[in-house]
Amino acid sequence: MTIQTVATTPFAGQRPGTSGLRKKVTEFQQPGYLENFVESIFLTLGAGKCRHLVVGGDGRYFNREAIQTILRMAAAHGVERVLVGRGGIMSTPAVSCVIRKHACYGGIVLSASHNPGGIDGDFGIKYNTENGGPAPEKITDAIYEHTKTLSEYHISDAAPVDLDQLGTTRIENMTIEVIDPVLDYAELMKRLFDFDAIRALFASGFRMRFDAMHAVSGPYAKAVLEGILGAPAGTVVNGEPQEDFGGGHPDPNPVNAAELIAAMAGPDAPDFGAASDGDGDRNMIVGRGIAVTPSDSLAIIAANATVAPGYKGGITGIARSMPTSTAADRVAQALGISCFETPTGWKYFGNLMDANLATLCGEESYGTGSFHIREKDGLWAVLFWLNLLAVRKLSVEQIVREHWARFGRNYYSRHDYEAVDATAANAMMDALRERLPELAGQTLDGHHVSQADDFAYNDPVDGSTSTRQGIRIVMSDGSRIVLRLSGTGTEGATVRLYLERYEADSTRHDLDTQEALSGLAQVAENVSGLRRRTGRSEPTVVT
Repeated sequence: MTIQTVATTPFAGQRPGTSGLRKKVTEFQQPGYLENFVESIFLTLGAGKCRHLVVGGDGRYFNREAIQTILRMAAAHGVERVLVGRGGIMSTPAVSCVIRKHACYGGIVLSASHNPGGIDGDFGIKYNTENGGPAPEKITDAIYEHTKTLSEYHISDAAPVDLDQLGTTRIENMTIEVIDPVLDYAELMKRLFDFDAIRALFASGFRMRFDAMHAVSGPYAKAVLEGILGAPAGTVVNGEPQEDFGGGHPDPNPVNAAELIAAMAGPDAPDFGAASDGDGDRNMIVGRGIAVTPSDSLAIIAANATVAPGYKGGITGIARSMPTSTAADRVAQALGISCFETPTGWKYFGNLMDANLATLCGEESYGTGSFHIREKDGLWAVLFWLNLLAVRKLSVEQIVREHWARFGRNYYSRHDYEAVDATAANAMMDALRERLPELAGQTLDGHHVSQADDFAYNDPVDGSTSTRQGIRIVMSDGSRIVLRLSGTGTEGATVRLYLERYEADSTRHDLDTQEALSGLAQVAENVSGLRRRTGRSEPTVVT
């Protein structure tokens, strides 16, 4: 084995987005493309500093090849030890768990999360730091700067490593340990939740359907739900990870998980339904005939946190991304704790949790988590709901309606306009920004605007500032319109329109969501000209 120095030239556009670098598989397959980005990671970390590393991915197409490249490059850069999931599999929450448990310097996660997979699909890579969370902007910016100036990369010429057998092997002076990707994660879940109560729930005849969407959460759900907790065989469906996610879109929402929604609305519906995404960090919670919005799920978990042993002492605070509904804010107020509003992206929650300012965090894009790791965690959220159902002995719908009766209902929806011409999308956002100063104080179709701004975040822990994080138009009754460009797509731009309306009157908690928000939707169109400017007559996806 020898370490080779390979001449290369920069590739344009390797700036990491909200969750790392995401591109089409065919872009990553270009000679040197992955190598350049990985080299930039190691250059940013510095020679000799990254001694212990975790590597894993969601099993999508190109996952195995990428891991082999990363291992050979890690050896060339003096990494001493790498923990890698068997088969190259490790969910994003599990990577965070393993980094923290084994005191690793960081980890490389191979995933495009909820994006489609397969040879014509998407691939992604991101670096997580020693706290287990996504790298902050100062690191991702440094990685990007290196990608623009690279002239060479370093890699061992070692043979491929057998990723399917547990045990250790070596490349150069580096030890590679292939580990059970589920074990450490499952042990952590046992410490957080009342597994005895959940076992008793399943033993009582309680029925559940967990749709793993042919993605990475399948092995975790089977091991924990069917193995440890005794749920009947077949509780986990679509549980084998596939390189193309079975041809589906591994995004757990009522559109892409329509099969689960239909099952939960049927005459023989299980008591509880759930789904997770490509890399296991998102979740959808479904009861008989009711899909729980992620914003409501965060608020309900916060309001009932002490039912789970890991949270018996209460929670120190809640954090939510700015576009997420304000339902959690009302719970925080009732509990007398802080609720932090951050930009979209889990990396912004890490500082708050490290400083013990927030225990629970959530994003409207079906991501919920807590201080136990530094990523959102799909199966964790499902286990919390199971613990809640076991203790409260109510149905999902009863728990949701009880919550609305106490705190009010936040009608909420996200309208996605995907693969929009980027120039048109940016022009729309720029034009709306110019209008913001004149909007405050206006009345728009009966809605009085109390605030209109481009959200900026000042981190209370490290003092950093993030600007241009999404346009907010807030009404005096608490209703909100939010517009932002997403950083998770790989084609054109994705425009996301968020609509929220608060309703305290419990007699008005049964309106159709889109009907309840139709007035705000029209205001949003009048103000932004979204459809006219993008040429889209309707959203690509409504959730």
